[in-house]
Formats: sequence, C-alpha cells, structure tokens
Amino acid sequence: MLAEGMEVSYHTNQMAFLGFVEVIKHLPFIKKVQKKLIELVKSKNIKNIVLIDYPVFNLSIAKKLKALGVKIIYYVSPQLWAWGSGRIKKVRDLVDKMLVVFPFEEKMYKDNNVNVQFVGHPLVERINNHEFLLYEDLCSKFQLDKEKNILLVMPGSRENEVKKIFPQSIKAAGRIASEFDMQIVVSCSSNLSEKHFSDYSDVVDFKLIKGFNYDLMKHAKFGIIKSGTSTLEAGYFALPMLIVYKTNYLTYLVIKKLIKVDSIGIVNILLEEKIVPELIQNRLTENLVYEKSKEILSNLSEYEKIKTKLIEVKNKLAGETASVSAAKSIYKIINES
Repeated sequence: MLAEGMEVSYHTNQMAFLGFVEVIKHLPFIKKVQKKLIELVKSKNIKNIVLIDYPVFNLSIAKKLKALGVKIIYYVSPQLWAWGSGRIKKVRDLVDKMLVVFPFEEKMYKDNNVNVQFVGHPLVERINNHEFLLYEDLCSKFQLDKEKNILLVMPGSRENEVKKIFPQSIKAAGRIASEFDMQIVVSCSSNLSEKHFSDYSDVVDFKLIKGFNYDLMKHAKFGIIKSGTSTLEAGYFALPMLIVYKTNYLTYLVIKKLIKVDSIGIVNILLEEKIVPELIQNRLTENLVYEKSKEILSNLSEYEKIKTKLIEVKNKLAGETASVSAAKSIYKIINES
C-alpha cells in the first residue's frame, strides 16, 4: 500500500504489541493513535473505512467510527472462533462487511447473520508468486550439505518470542540432528539481530538464514515452528512439524481462561483435528521437543500420515486470489455508498 502512495499517519510496526501485558503497557499510545485517526476521519469526512486484522485496536476504534456514521469493512477477521461466540454480536453491530481468510470463518459468521465473504488466504498468493530455488541451489547458496535433510527451526519474528522459544528448541534440535543425521537451519526474521542466536552456536551446529522461509519449508524434512502464520505456511507445504509456543506467564493465564478451542495451532484448527503435536508454555522443554520430534521421525508411517493430512491445508485455502477478491468486494461496497 505504501508503494501505491498511501498516506501513513502511523506505521503498523509501531503497533506490534504481543500479548495482554504488552498491550496494557502501551495503552496510552494506542489511545493517542485512535484519537488522531478519529480526528482525521472527521476532518476529511471519510465515509468508508477498511480495518485489517489487529482486533485489539480495530474493534475498539470501530465503535467510535460507527458512531460517526462510517461504513466499516473488516479484512482478516478477529479470531472469534478461538475466543467464543460472545463477540460475534459486537461484530454484527459494528461491521458492514466481514472479509475472511478461512472457509470455516465464513460459515461461523453466516450462522450468526453477519454479512461475510470468504476471499481466500493471502499466503496462497504469496506462495504462488514466489520463485523457488531448487534444493541443490539452496544448498549451494547457503553452504548446506545436499546429502542431508534439513531440520528447520523457526522460533518467531519478535525478540521476546525468540528468548522464550529458541533455547529449548535449538538444544533439542541438536540432539535430533545428531540422531537422524540431519542439518539444522534456523530461519531468522530479517528484523532480528544475529546476537539473539549466537550464544548457542558453540553448543549446537546450525546455519542461520534470513528471508528464505518458503524455500526452506518446501525442502525441509521436519520443522520445529512457533505457533502462528508460519505453521500455516508450513502446513501448506505439507511439512511435518512440531508447534511450539511460550509467552509471558500473565498473558498465558489470561489466554487460558478466555480461549475456547483445544488447539492453538492454526493448521490443527483448520483441519479440525490435532494433526500436529503442540508444546505450549510449561510443556515447551528441551526433552519434550526432542521426544515428540523423535516419535514422528522414527516412525515412517506416522510421518507420512501427518504429511498426507497436511496436504488438505492447501486444498482448504485454495480459491480466488485473496487480494483481487478483497479489492473487488471493497470497491463494490464503496460504490454502493
């Protein structure tokens, strides 16, 4: 959107707060941003607004926007399927059109009389437009051993995630790689400094790679992956994996009380079955990561069963190009105003 000349008041990078504790700490800033945006809507007499994801901020400001008579289109739904149906009424009252990226969300909203459309998932478009490296070229580019399988570790894109998830994951990965003759690749977000990983380079042999997630997912044998979009992307490539997650203890207690689903891994939620093992909070230990990974890698039938089930992720997300479908819907709504 920046490339298309969009005027930016605040960048989303300024709002990247993870967990309840972080949100509470930054409430004054969030309120300040909301106040500025409401003033902007009034001064420019804006009649249509597209809210994208980020429910903590967007559902709050939506109420203020609705009071101004603004038509609200919401792209990428809040995860109401995780938090229970109580918030659906709020969405129904505030949102004129909900554009969702998962097919099960469309059914949920239709069942509750919300104006909704499944537009497809953006990751499908990104993957389809990606120019993949051959395995030999990937190995050559990053000095990997083309005779060994890749054990992919993805500990998250935020510093606080990496601190809580990487130590247990990389130590377990070292044991797995040694036992199954694999090479470890840590996929690191471009915004993270290598210093977050270097403390473990003397303990475990691994290659740190930035910016080649899709190539690594396509060619890896197994993944230890932080819960989030990366697990959905890995599922799209039918990569057998272990989902790991750990957060601030207070945030975890709040989530545990509020969340209404048995799984936190989006691939498991999408497939309506716990296909991929999950190690969350206190269960995220070096030994459990090692044991769960070993259970899958040492059992070919179990490995192939997971891989086969994950193929359904691609089938469920297939459809019209998300950006095109969403743009058409938004354009139609605006022109009806």
